[in-house]
Amino acid sequence: MPLPIRCFSCGKVVARYETKIEKMLKEGKKYSSIFEELGIDRYCCRSVVMTSVDLNEILIKYKTLPREQQ
Repeated sequence: MPLPIRCFSCGKVVARYETKIEKMLKEGKKYSSIFEELGIDRYCCRSVVMTSVDLNEILIKYKTLPREQQ
C-alpha cells in the first residue's frame, strides 16, 4: 500500500508508518487500534491512510495493448 508522503490537508508525514500499518493489518488488527498505537490522531491523516490504494496490483491484472506487444 503506497501511502502519500504527506497528508494532503495538514502536511504531517504519514509514509513513515507504511510498513508498520501493513504488518499490523496482516496480524488482524483494526484501523482504530493501529491509529491509537501509532499516534495518528487527526482525521485528515486517518483518511489518507485508510483510502490509499495500491494501483500497481490492480493494473497488473490487465494485458498490454496490442501495439505495445510488437
